[in-house]
Amino acid sequence: MAKVVFYEKPGCVGNARQKALLIASGHELEVRNLLSETWTPETLRPFFGSKPIPEWFNASSPKVKAGAIDLAALTENSALAMMIEDPLLIRRPLMQAGDRRESGFDQTLVDAWIGLRPTEAPITDRCAME
Repeated sequence: MAKVVFYEKPGCVGNARQKALLIASGHELEVRNLLSETWTPETLRPFFGSKPIPEWFNASSPKVKAGAIDLAALTENSALAMMIEDPLLIRRPLMQAGDRRESGFDQTLVDAWIGLRPTEAPITDRCAME
């Protein structure tokens, strides 16, 4: 199957479920700490593809939940600068297989991209603690 570079927040229950599904589906993971990675606009931007800027952000981040950030008013450059300064804002996981990069965990998209075994309940990028 695929070799996947998987950027996670260590201890995140949702990321643990996502990793378990990827491994059970036969993928090899290279797990990295999203929070301690040295991000630049050039290394972070490709993970978001053509998604609208608000979808780049972790909806469970305290700053986003509190409404402290006006996601609709952000430019690409300002969004990237904020996420580089505070990686908790980055929607996770970030994944790379080959030349393709993705943010978040959309089970249907990941299945079409690299293949996943079926699950009884959907596995998403929503915070498991909510």
